[in-house]
Amino acid sequence: MINDHNWKPSNAEEYYGLKRWGSGHFTVNADGFLEVHPLRDSRSICIYDIVREALDKGYELPLTIRIQDLLRTRVVELNEHFAKAIVEESYSGVYRGVFPIKVNQLREVVEEIQDAGEPFHYGLECGSKPELVIALAMHKDSQALIVCNGYKDDEFIRLALSGRRLGKEIYLVVEQLSEVPRIIRLSKEMGVEPLIGFRMKLSTMGEGKWASSSGEDAKFGLTSPEILDAARRLKRAKMGSALKLIHFHIGSQVPNIQTIKRATIEATRYYCELYKLGFPVQLIDVGGGLGIDYDGSRSNYESSMNYTLREYARDIVYHIKTVCQEASVPQPDIVSESGRAVVAAHSILVTEVCDRISKTSVTPKLSGKNQHNPVLRELESILLNEHNSSDLERFHDAQQKKESADNLFNLGYLDLKQKALADALYWKICRELSEAGKSARYTPEELESLPTDMADQYVCNFSVFQSLIDHWACGQLFPVVPLHRLEEYPSVDATLVDITCDSEGKISSFTDVEDIRNTLRLHEPNGKPYYLGFCLVGAYQDIMGDLHNLFGRVNEVHVFLEDDEEDGFFIEDSIRGFSINDVLGFTQYDGKVLTRMMKNQIDRATKADQIKPREGTRMLEKFTEVLKGHTYLAR
Repeated sequence: MINDHNWKPSNAEEYYGLKRWGSGHFTVNADGFLEVHPLRDSRSICIYDIVREALDKGYELPLTIRIQDLLRTRVVELNEHFAKAIVEESYSGVYRGVFPIKVNQLREVVEEIQDAGEPFHYGLECGSKPELVIALAMHKDSQALIVCNGYKDDEFIRLALSGRRLGKEIYLVVEQLSEVPRIIRLSKEMGVEPLIGFRMKLSTMGEGKWASSSGEDAKFGLTSPEILDAARRLKRAKMGSALKLIHFHIGSQVPNIQTIKRATIEATRYYCELYKLGFPVQLIDVGGGLGIDYDGSRSNYESSMNYTLREYARDIVYHIKTVCQEASVPQPDIVSESGRAVVAAHSILVTEVCDRISKTSVTPKLSGKNQHNPVLRELESILLNEHNSSDLERFHDAQQKKESADNLFNLGYLDLKQKALADALYWKICRELSEAGKSARYTPEELESLPTDMADQYVCNFSVFQSLIDHWACGQLFPVVPLHRLEEYPSVDATLVDITCDSEGKISSFTDVEDIRNTLRLHEPNGKPYYLGFCLVGAYQDIMGDLHNLFGRVNEVHVFLEDDEEDGFFIEDSIRGFSINDVLGFTQYDGKVLTRMMKNQIDRATKADQIKPREGTRMLEKFTEVLKGHTYLAR
C-alpha cells in the first residue's frame, strides 16, 4: 500500500474501489471529498456537502441519501441497452421492462422510476396484495405492463382482474398449479378475459447467494408435467387464448453470464413448444438476476458479476432470437424484472464514527518495579527485543508469557494491576509485529491474522439490522468509503461495529478486487466528526430492516442535480426517520400511557421527599422530549 508521504486522492479512489464498483459515478476531488456523478459526466455533487446541509436542516445521522438523477440514469440505461441490442440483432420484438416493487417499495423511489421510464413504457411487477394495490393505483400508462407474481388468493386474483376491467395490461403469472382453476372460476364470475403467464421451473440452476430460488426444487414455478396440465385446463375452459406470457427466474444477483444464457435458451424452448401447441404466447419474462458489481472485481464471485449491462441485454436478445429462428416461431416481446440493478446505486447510507475500541488504548508503563515478577520482566524483554529475536520467535514467546500470566491471575498469584500490565505488554508486542508485517516481503502464516486480530473497532451510529440487513443475514458486501479526508493516508486498520446490543452488529468483511478484506483502512480520529458512506444500498435494505433494539428507520434526503445552485445540487425532499414514540407504537406501547405511568412514579417520589417538585417536572419534561426524539445517538 502507498505510504503516508506519497498518498494522493487518486490512491483513495484505487484503495476504496471507486473506479471499479463505482461504474463512473463516484470519484474523489482534489480536496479529498467523495463526489457522486449521477449522469457520469463532469457534473458532480460532494456528498459531504449534502450531509452538512441535512444537519443544518435538523436531520441527524444516520442518514440515507437518495441521488435521484442516478436512479433515473439506471432506468434509462437499462431500457436503452435493450433497445440497442434489439436493433443490432434485427430482433422483431420489443423490450417491455417492469420494475419489481419488492426491491424498494418506497413511494418516492417508485414515482421516480415511473417518471424516468415513461418514454419507454416501463411497467411494474408485484408479488403481494399490498404491492398490487400500489401497482394498480400508480399505473397510468396503458402501454406499460403490470406483472403479478407470488402466491395468489381469490382476493388477489379479483383485484388483478379489476385492473383488466380498467383496461390495464396486467398479467397473472401462475406460480402453482392450484392457481389455474381459481383464475378460470373468478374470470368467468367477473366476466373478464384474463391475461395469463406461466412461470417455468427450469432445470438450469442459478448461482450466487440466491441460487436456491431456482432449479427444479425451487419454491415457485411449474414443472414440465404441470405446464401441460395447466395448458390443458385452460383449453378445456376455452381460455387457451389467455396464455400470453412465460416467465422464469434464476435468482437475484446472478454473477455468471453463462448461467443467464443457459436459462434463457431453456425458457425459450418452452416458449416455442407452447406456441406450437397452439397457445398465442407473445412475451418472455426473463425475471430478475441482473447483478451489481459490489466489489468491482468483474468476476463470477457472488458479490460481483462477470458481464456488463450491454452484454446482458445482447445475450438475452441474441439467444431468444436464435432459438425462435431455429424453431420457426415468431420472436416474442422481452420482459425483465431488473430491480437490484436499477435501484442499488442511487442510495448511500451515511453514519458517523462515534467511538473507537482498541486493544492498545492503554500504553503499558515500563518500569524497573516489574523486575521482581518474572512474567512481566520477560514480556518487557520481548517488547524491547533484547534478544534480537525474529518476529515469529517474539510472537511465540509473547503467547507463552500471556498464557502464563492468565494462569497466574486465575490462581491468585498475579493481582489485577499486574494482569493489566501483562495484557497491555502483550497487545503492544502484537501491534508492533502487525505493523512490521505490513511492509515485509514475507509474512509467516501464524502472523497473517495479526492485522485482523489487532484491528481497531470503529463504533458507528447506526444499526446493521435496520440499514444493512443483507450483510448480517447473508454476508452481502457493500462498499464503505469515508466521505472526506481522502487526501490523507488512512493509517488505521479497522472493523466497524454498530450501536445495537448485539455482538453480530458488526462489519468485518469488506469489498476487495481480489478477495474479501477483513479490515478496512480508515483515518485516525482527530476530534472532529468523521463520516462514512455505505454505497449501493438502494435494493432491499430500506424495507427489510429489523427493529433490533428498536432502532427505527433513519432520516433521508432526496437530492437532485441543479446547475444554478452554487454547490450543484438541491435537496428536493426530506423525510424524518422514526421517533422513539413511533417504534414504541409498533410494539403495542402508547407514549401517552407511558408518560402518565412515569408521571405517577414522579408524583409518588415527590410526595415522599425523594425529589423536589421542580426536579420532578424537569424529569417528566425530559422523558416526553426523548419520546419525540430520534432513536439513534444524538450529538
